[in-house]
Amino acid sequence: MPQQIIWITIIVIGLLTFATRLSFIGSTGKLRLAPLLQQALRFVPVAALSALILPDLFLKQGQLALALNNARLLAGIIAIIIAWRTKNVLLTVGTGMISLWLLQALFGLH
Repeated sequence: MPQQIIWITIIVIGLLTFATRLSFIGSTGKLRLAPLLQQALRFVPVAALSALILPDLFLKQGQLALALNNARLLAGIIAIIIAWRTKNVLLTVGTGMISLWLLQALFGLH
């Protein structure tokens, strides 16, 4: 594929992405959503984050791994407890990462 076509494709996709995001930002305050839709949209970030994180916690090399030798699952459980108790996102992420590193370094879990 010619280099010029690749650059044109990248630019067009970038402009389309920018336009769709700008349409929501530009319509702030002007666009009224139904209350039911607003309530449903509150759960989108949680659902998207769960879809990204849960496979890494529960799967190991494509297989379900619910054993105590799954460092990611153990670190995830620790992070969930911290999130539940503190409601602090930065502390939750930091604790989860440190827990994972310690489990891997001290106990050789992967």
